[in-house]
Parts: sequence; structure tokens; C-alpha cells
Amino acid sequence: MPDQHPTLRAQRRVETQRTIQAQAVRLFTERGYDATTVTDVAEAAGVSAMTVYRHFPTKEDLVLVDQHGRLVAERIAASSAAQPLVRRIGSALIASAGTLTGGSSGNDLTASGQFLLARLRLMISTPALRAKHLDNHYALQQAIVGALGGDTTDPDTAFRAQAAASACLAAMHTALVRWAEDDGRTDLPDVIAKALAAVFGDDIGDTGPDA
Repeated sequence: MPDQHPTLRAQRRVETQRTIQAQAVRLFTERGYDATTVTDVAEAAGVSAMTVYRHFPTKEDLVLVDQHGRLVAERIAASSAAQPLVRRIGSALIASAGTLTGGSSGNDLTASGQFLLARLRLMISTPALRAKHLDNHYALQQAIVGALGGDTTDPDTAFRAQAAASACLAAMHTALVRWAEDDGRTDLPDVIAKALAAVFGDDIGDTGPDA
């Protein structure tokens, strides 16, 4: 019989991480980011401060860490390499946004959508988080470049992939800010598609079966 302990440990780790982050975002929203300490978060989550730091090395990570990079990379890796780079990236960004929001908007936002909205509001309103977000932006760009495949040892190929990823992420960032300012009343995948279309043309956001 296969050893179930590693899987159970991984599940408990994910559950603990989710609990800590949920309590952190709640407290940051209610009390303010600067007024809330890591100790406050630990007490609310029922864990030690050491446990919080084990899952989130910095206070900023309590807001910024998510699964977006993994979702985007998986979608890109599964797409056809014959498609233009920006189409592969754009379609992945739109699809992952739908997953993160549960395909809902407005008063019908799912719990995951509400959580994403709360995190975005904190990122927009907190200077320390805006600065740290640039690091996450770069990490996501590198994850996208890796998922695109191709000969990354070729300078021109790597440059084109990095440029395409950077441009798509800039459009997505604009869409995320707009969505947060609208209090999530609009459909996030649609807002991202419109931002991408404004830069690359109307067909870039097609997420049909061949996308």
C-alpha cells in the first residue's frame, strides 16, 4: 500500500497556508496593513509566529503569495507552440483569472473571487505591497518564459519571450486595477481580454478550443 503520509502532510501544509493567509488578509483589511503584526496574524490563525514565517518568509508574502503563476504556466505549457507568443500568454492569463474568480462577478463573486479582490485592494493601497509586487511580477514573467519552451539559450528567442510576457503582464496589471476599482462588479477574464485587445488586437483574447 502506498505511503499516504507525504500526501497528508502536503494537504495539511496547504490548509495551514490558506488559513494563515485568509486571517492575514482579513486583519489587514479590518485594521490596516501597517497596524497589523505577524504575531496578530499568528494568533488569529491559531499558530505560532514561527509557523507563519515558515509558510510566508515576509509580511508582504501574506498578501502576495498565490497560485497564479502555476495556473498560468500550466495553461501555457498545454497550448500549441505554433500560436503567437502573446496569444498563448494572453489566453492563459484570461483562463487562470476565470479559475481564480470561479467565473463570477459582482454580488455573485465566489469566496475565492472575494479573496482575490481583497488582496488586490491591499496591493493597490499599500506602498510596501506595491513595491514587493514588482518582484512577484518578475517571477511570474520568468515562469511564463519557462512554460513557453523553446531554445532559451538563444538570446533572440529568450528576448522575444521576455518581451511578450512583460507586455501581456502589463496589460493584465491594468485590468486587475480596473477590476478592483470596480469592486469586482465586472467579469475579470473579460476585463483582461479587453486590456489585451487594446494592446494586441481584438483576437488576442480568444480562449476557444484551439487557443
